[in-house]
Amino acid sequence: MFDSTELVKEMQEMRDDGYLSDALLRFAVRRIKEGDDRFDWVGAFLLDAEGKELWLHNYVGPRTEHAKIPVGEGVAGTAVAEKKNQNIADVSQVENYIVDNPAVSSELVILIRAGDDIFGEIAIDSMEPAAFTPEDEGAVARVTDKLAEQLMAERR
Repeated sequence: MFDSTELVKEMQEMRDDGYLSDALLRFAVRRIKEGDDRFDWVGAFLLDAEGKELWLHNYVGPRTEHAKIPVGEGVAGTAVAEKKNQNIADVSQVENYIVDNPAVSSELVILIRAGDDIFGEIAIDSMEPAAFTPEDEGAVARVTDKLAEQLMAERR
């Protein structure tokens, strides 16, 4: 199980030291990927100003062909469209799934949000079927909550 306790603490220390969201996003993606062997690809997407497209900010894992994902498409775009995190046990069952790596079996997408404001998301792919637990969802959500705090602070 992925434990984000130390990561969230480190991110707060970075915020206290003046690091901005770009650095926090990169740090979080790298540390999430390192945090669990089930996580084969971890990426941060940010929502464009119009709220119509997700742009890949950074990632760790195999190269992706999808640097931009329209809201409503694939697991990542569906999360934003429905304003709801996605824990997909079997991506082959998702009608509009965007295939980057045919070996991916499951995907977890946790929104970076503050209330109704969605800034983006953290997406995690796994080669294992049904790889993600409710505990994983909660742990990644604690990371995205910390990211949302910083993004909100920068927009004030």
